[in-house]
Amino acid sequence: MIDRYATPEMRSLWSEANTYRTYLEVELAATEAWEALGEVPEGTGARLRAAAEAAPLDQAFAERVAELEAITRHDIVAFTRALSERLGDDARFVHLGLTSTDVVDSAQNLRLRAALGLILADVRALRAEVRRLASEHRHTPCVGRTHGIHAEPMTFGLKFLNLYAALGRDLGRLERAREAVSVVMLSGSVGTYAHVPPEVERAVAERLGMAVDPISNQTVARDRHGELLAALALLGSSIERIALEIRHLQRSEVREAQEGFAKGQAGSSSMPHKKNPIASENLTGVARLLRAQLQAGLENVALWHERDISHSAVERVILPDATTLSSYATRRCTGLLRDLVVYPERMRENLDALHGLVYSQRVLHALIDAGMSREAAYEVVQRCSLASWESGTHLRELLAADPACSLSDAELSSAFDPGWYLRHVDTIYARFGLSVAGVASTA
Repeated sequence: MIDRYATPEMRSLWSEANTYRTYLEVELAATEAWEALGEVPEGTGARLRAAAEAAPLDQAFAERVAELEAITRHDIVAFTRALSERLGDDARFVHLGLTSTDVVDSAQNLRLRAALGLILADVRALRAEVRRLASEHRHTPCVGRTHGIHAEPMTFGLKFLNLYAALGRDLGRLERAREAVSVVMLSGSVGTYAHVPPEVERAVAERLGMAVDPISNQTVARDRHGELLAALALLGSSIERIALEIRHLQRSEVREAQEGFAKGQAGSSSMPHKKNPIASENLTGVARLLRAQLQAGLENVALWHERDISHSAVERVILPDATTLSSYATRRCTGLLRDLVVYPERMRENLDALHGLVYSQRVLHALIDAGMSREAAYEVVQRCSLASWESGTHLRELLAADPACSLSDAELSSAFDPGWYLRHVDTIYARFGLSVAGVASTA
């Protein structure tokens, strides 16, 4: 089911055949390390690699492993037997001194590192699209909302600048998670190096471009994978923030932005007028899945003693699915933002929809500056604001008519100027290296 959402690169990465190819890469690196120590006949590694190149581990090989596993009830035993059939007599030196988890964990980490490389590229593309919108709408005024209620003026671009910052943190977490899982462990049963010396492990790590896990065991500690799944779950939550914002802005009563609507697209099977935020709703659902997969990953951290396999069946599902879904969600969100339709005129209408109530704090401060106590000033502004709510009369008119309000016409005009609220926007943007130069204003 998840496979249909994968890119060709991600699909190939998690394919059964590629799983065995990465197993083989670990095994061959270990065999070559043994050869360098003089424990395996010279030339063995080169002959094995040539044989593997002449007969690549393809889907037919994967099917043969499945046949053997039905007999052995052990995946790595089936794998090594299938290798012997495929690679010939030199295959007897494969898996020397190793235990199954040495190969499975190291190869899985190799694939996870590659998967995170794909996801990092996807996130950078999404962040670039968010940056474009932040820059384009740097000075597009809109109303800010707290608790879903109109609060004070801000700019539409600031919404995206906030998301740009969040995606930057996501990139940092993903890079740290990639480093956390980029380890190999080839220390044999229970991790004592009794049958395979640390030199072999170190040579394999160097060949694969990985690090040696500094503590040996039979199993790579699963908090490393929990960190990876947490980074993916948080990425999903960042994407959900984007999706939820668009869902709210697309509501008929708001209509400040909406998803693109393609020619021939249908929004509803029964109501021809509908344009629904289907991509955003889909992304919200994907974020829930990513958080659920994190929960399963956290359950994998505590294993019995030096090893059990309670985590194995879980990881066969959640690791391919979580990486594939993260890539899919990131790419779909990028497309959503690329086609986003924005309505600055509607933003201006909504900014003015409450007849000046969004300027209440500015009026409050102006009255305090004029010498009124905070309590008295609050009472005046709140009284006029509540009257504006009920009557629809502009707050400025009610304040001008209130005998307790001492502000002049000029002072009232200044208090209701939206530009005053936006005067530090460029300072905020400068924190992210986004200078004013070259950025078009849509205000």
